[in-house]
Amino acid sequence: MGNTGRRWAWVAVLLVGVGLHLLVLETLSGTGTGTVTFVPALIVLGACVAPATFLAFAQGRPARRPVPGSVVGVAALLGGVVGVVAAGWLEYGTLHRLGVLPMALVGLAEETAKLIVPAGILLLWRRHRSPAQGLVIGVASGAGFAALETMGYAFAAFVGSEGNLGAVERTLLVRGLTAPAAHLAWTGLTAAALFTFAAAPGGRRLAAFLLTFAAAVTLHTCWDTFGTQPAYVFIGGVSLGWVLLRLHLDRERPAAPPRAPERDPHQLAEVAGSEPS
Repeated sequence: MGNTGRRWAWVAVLLVGVGLHLLVLETLSGTGTGTVTFVPALIVLGACVAPATFLAFAQGRPARRPVPGSVVGVAALLGGVVGVVAAGWLEYGTLHRLGVLPMALVGLAEETAKLIVPAGILLLWRRHRSPAQGLVIGVASGAGFAALETMGYAFAAFVGSEGNLGAVERTLLVRGLTAPAAHLAWTGLTAAALFTFAAAPGGRRLAAFLLTFAAAVTLHTCWDTFGTQPAYVFIGGVSLGWVLLRLHLDRERPAAPPRAPERDPHQLAEVAGSEPS
């Protein structure tokens, strides 16, 4: 796919995803008995549309050397599953040790879990060490995590409301719209900093990674702690603005055409003098 196609692929992902979700919702609302069989499709589509759209947007930013689709797919699938399972075990262990799970430890556990797969890809796929590629892989891992987590919340809403589709749709809408400004942004930023350090290890870049990771944990903790609409808007705006700025700064522009070698002025004078008048 050319650069232009990749750059605007997110629009197609958004339109197709929303269209399929609405189609399933209309089928679920318009049929009679047995419609519960469509609920899993509704939840899966609703949970995946926004993360997949933002992932396609991030994947389309670099002009050169995009992350292969197979690597993005592995990061999204394994990042989601491994991240959710690892976060669950980390949080469960903390519950048993402390009795109460502080919000800061939730953020620390989840942000650490979401970095497992990007770190593994970094070790196994050594040529992917630019910040732009790390950011895309991190966004993919965050997208998988966010989608699976949203599916869990939507299923819980369906069961807790005794089959109320309105509760499911509200959960999918809120979590879907906020996912790019939360899990995807935080993991993308920390993975980009990690890949930057791996490309050229040094004390300054290590400090930048640790500070970025600490900032992601802090934003995650504030998100979980305050839980109000103004807080979500502010934290989401900071997170999304930061990742969009990083996408812009890390964009790999096409290489400039080679410049013609400059000629020595003395040689130019000799050539001019040798020309017939």
